[in-house]
Amino acid sequence: MLSVKGIDVFYGDLQILWDVSFEVNDKEIVVLVGANGAGKSTTLRTISALLTPRKGSIEFNGSRIDHLLANKIIEYGIVHVPEARRLFPEMTVEENLIIGSLYGEAKRKRFETMEYVYSLFPRLKERKKQTAGTLSGGEQQMLAVGRGLMSMPKLMMLDEPSLGLAPLLVQEIFAMVKQINEAGVTVLLVEQNVRQTLAIADRAYVLENGRIGLTGTGKFLLNNEHVKTAYLGV
Repeated sequence: MLSVKGIDVFYGDLQILWDVSFEVNDKEIVVLVGANGAGKSTTLRTISALLTPRKGSIEFNGSRIDHLLANKIIEYGIVHVPEARRLFPEMTVEENLIIGSLYGEAKRKRFETMEYVYSLFPRLKERKKQTAGTLSGGEQQMLAVGRGLMSMPKLMMLDEPSLGLAPLLVQEIFAMVKQINEAGVTVLLVEQNVRQTLAIADRAYVLENGRIGLTGTGKFLLNNEHVKTAYLGV
């Protein structure tokens, strides 16, 4: 589904990614793990066309997308749920969800999809007239994911969905990721919670200092000595 081939990415003159290549197949959960500053969020921002690679290519379902503007990426069925949620705090839960469904079929099926989102996150339905800025951290994360689902994505990219959440809510978020995937949405997940992330991953890539260092199934990397030492504290 997604093929990233040898991309170099810069912020100004500062290079962040070197020759990064990986693939995401249809219906998979693929994760990018690594330390802060490894380039994980930069990778997602590049796929979303918020950044443009200076070298390499990005293809989605056989079409080259690395030359597109960011507003066109969503039309391909790619949605990016960013770190820190980036909600509209003065707008209601329902208004934030509507913002996620402004194009094509997603707009036509807006209220049908909204009911699906409310079935996944009953708390959002209870708070649909409440402004997003007054929600708890966990509820805001649910809303960010729900807004992404409103676009009816084929590929959902999630950047640190468990960041800053209590342990019990973290469990809910990972269960939610599994549920979304089982409903047919391919997932590319960036997370620092390495143990739980690898436990749900079909495949994973370890990003270190802007380069892909290791790859394998989630189970393989959970048992890899370097991963256990560097990321699991074992």
